Amino acid sequence: MNGLAVAGVVTVVPAARLRGRLRMPGDKSITHRALLLAAMTSGSSRIADASDGLDPRSTADCLRALGVDIERHPDADGQADWTVRSSGALDWRAPKDALDCGNSGTTLRLLAGALAGLRLEAVLDGDASLRGRPMGRLMEPLRAMGASVGTLSRDTLPPLRISGRRPLRSIDYTLAVPSAQVKSAILLAALAAEGTTTVRETVATRDHTERMLRARGVAVASTADGSDGQMAISLEGGQMMRAIDQRVPGDISAAAFWLVAGAAHPDAELTLVGVGVNPTRRMVIDLLRRMGAQIAERPLPVDGEEPAADLTVRSSSLEAIDIGPAEVAAAIDEIPVLCLAAACARGTSRIRGAGELRHKESDRLAGIAAGLHALGAAIALDGDDLVIDGGAGRPGFGLHGGEVLSHDDHRLAMTFAVAGLLAGGATTLNGATSAAVSYPSFFRDLERARA
Repeated sequence: MNGLAVAGVVTVVPAARLRGRLRMPGDKSITHRALLLAAMTSGSSRIADASDGLDPRSTADCLRALGVDIERHPDADGQADWTVRSSGALDWRAPKDALDCGNSGTTLRLLAGALAGLRLEAVLDGDASLRGRPMGRLMEPLRAMGASVGTLSRDTLPPLRISGRRPLRSIDYTLAVPSAQVKSAILLAALAAEGTTTVRETVATRDHTERMLRARGVAVASTADGSDGQMAISLEGGQMMRAIDQRVPGDISAAAFWLVAGAAHPDAELTLVGVGVNPTRRMVIDLLRRMGAQIAERPLPVDGEEPAADLTVRSSSLEAIDIGPAEVAAAIDEIPVLCLAAACARGTSRIRGAGELRHKESDRLAGIAAGLHALGAAIALDGDDLVIDGGAGRPGFGLHGGEVLSHDDHRLAMTFAVAGLLAGGATTLNGATSAAVSYPSFFRDLERARA
């Protein structure tokens, strides 16, 4: 920062150079799933090197309210080891109060899938941001399986009230919009269904849930569904999971901020240690390489079901890119920082079909366009597309310091902080504390990198 941090306001000044080895926080998506699957299983499970972000803590708090014994052991680097002791989901108790999912859509959607197959009633609630996110795409398949799912507010917005049943009905369901969270909710509900449930997706989404179910002894079939790249994921109900210990790789979505910072900065070399490179999550690496980013990858021995690698990024000459809807879906969490990369590239980039970003912690399409524009980027919204004229060749890529809002969205906060390292002049970021949702040590790592 080399600046002021008061009440969520951080001032970031340009970095003369970027160097160092950074340990990424544990993957947030995997941590959510590891906590939930351990709580659904009878036995004791240890989850090592996991995320200590606010979102996974929301998942843990909800599970505690259902009667699960969970211990958290944080370390100094923003990670945590978790120990989960449970007698299985069938022994969960009805919560006395609404389950507070905080800012975490993952917590709400995955927990809804698990609760759909239990004979108890629960209300899933969250903060103002979560209460503004439509849940119709989640409610429809769970209702088709026989669970009673309704809202306590208008339309399809949380809070959600779920009255589960057991057994549920199996379904054959095609996702209208790519969503790993909705897919995972259906698969968790399918464990309590009679017969085989199949989820079909037109664009392959992250497959952590499938991998983690298999590691716990559940047979999950993933097959190509036709010649157009569609996938069918099938699971037969009634299967039991076994408790296992798991080590969580570093979060590639967190690494993306440093990959862009290192590639765009004129004097940079950063190594990111132990990053998960699951084939369904690594699109951001492939897209940055297509832009000309120099990213070296050293695979690590596989420890569990998720591949990992050390990534080293060096100063690069970035070129414009066209990112289509399927690539947007595969890199949905990294699109904001990829917009920053495009602002630092040579030529005009277009990111097409990114409407799903309107339904995240904030309207990320509007937020990234407004924030980068305030910092001098030539960026425009065209429906659900973003058009970015890069500033390569101009001092600071044409970016200048300014005041920006994160809209309490962790990915926007970190994107604008990285922009502050590259821009000319000081950047004042409002809502910086939201970075703790997924990356509690982000601003400390920012200081390490500039040193």
